[in-house]
Amino acid sequence: MFTGIVTDMGEIIALEQQGDLKARIATAYPVETIDIGASIACEGVCLTVIDTGNGPRGWFDVQISAETVSKTNIGRDGWRIGKRINLERALKVGDELGGHIVSGHVDGVAEILSAVQEGDSTRFTFRAPDHLAGFIAPKGSVALNGTSLTVNEVEGATFGVNIIPHTKAVTTWGTAQAGDLVNLEIDTLARYVARLQDWAGR
Repeated sequence: MFTGIVTDMGEIIALEQQGDLKARIATAYPVETIDIGASIACEGVCLTVIDTGNGPRGWFDVQISAETVSKTNIGRDGWRIGKRINLERALKVGDELGGHIVSGHVDGVAEILSAVQEGDSTRFTFRAPDHLAGFIAPKGSVALNGTSLTVNEVEGATFGVNIIPHTKAVTTWGTAQAGDLVNLEIDTLARYVARLQDWAGR
């Protein structure tokens, strides 16, 4: 489990197709503290560490299934060498819950429609996949590229969020622009409420 509070911006330094896609990600995390088999959210996708090492920079390897590639921006936006990605290590008992509960199981890919400056913040507008639009509510939470964000407004499948300068400085939101595809995970609570309503209606 994660909270959507990004703690490092990693960089993809190698990609290799070995049946599944293998990615090597440079990180500021001390690699001696990363266990093989640990879960790290990479751009909002929960991935399992299969190797670690040190070179000029510390790095860890992850293996990404074809299913994950097809359902996330890994395939649709195209992870490439040099791309910066948001990282978050798995939640530990006693850690501060600064965002909201995030599983790292991406529900779909949203598109940035616009990015407009509002004071010091930037208002981003997104289009969600139609089948996920009903799970997104004003003042509710979403995870976008692994970042816990509060929804401002919703109109159909379109919704907006404001991103403050601090978030832009410490995540990949500082370089995000219209046309980018982002990983979307709906709020777990919204998912279960919808499931209960569906079950009750039977």
